[in-house]
Order: sequence, then structure tokens, then C-alpha cells
Amino acid sequence: MNVPIDQYIYLSSLLFCIGVFGVLLRRNAIVVLMCIELMLNAVNLLFVSLSSYMGDASGQIFVFFIMVVAAAEASVGLAILVMVYRNTRSVDIGFLDKLRK
Repeated sequence: MNVPIDQYIYLSSLLFCIGVFGVLLRRNAIVVLMCIELMLNAVNLLFVSLSSYMGDASGQIFVFFIMVVAAAEASVGLAILVMVYRNTRSVDIGFLDKLRK
């Protein structure tokens, strides 16, 4: 069963917008990291669907590199978050603003 390409575009746009709103509106750092991952996966979905539609594998290869970068970003982000939590006992982003002063 072939799904039209415009439905993939709508779905990835919806997922990306949910991720952007989550990053902009939420104050919990863990939720912000998950929303960033959601945005990266929305882009991955679009790359895979477009490369399949075009019959070219270069988009799928690019998705592999994005997944490697996303895994590194998640591990480094969670390591930083654990260190911040150990020092401040909070994962609230608004609380981190006080560290600048």
C-alpha cells in the first residue's frame, strides 16, 4: 500500500511543530531534550520518505549520520543534566538562569 508523500510531509511537520512548542514552552530540561529528539526524528522521517519517493538512498545515509549525532547529543545532554541536578537539586531551566549571575 503506497502512502502519498504529502501525508509524510504533514506528519513530519506536525511532529516538528510539537517539538518546537515543547522546547519553547516547557521548563523541565528532560522534556526539552525529548522535544529536541522529536524534532530530529521528524526531520529523519521526512528524509527517509523523500529519499524513498525519489528512489535515492542518499537521504537514508544522511539519516544514519543524524541518528549518530542525536545519540551523542542525548548522552552529553543527559550527562550535563545529571551534573546540574547534583549541584542544584532541580532540572528546571528557569532555575539555571540564576547560575549566570
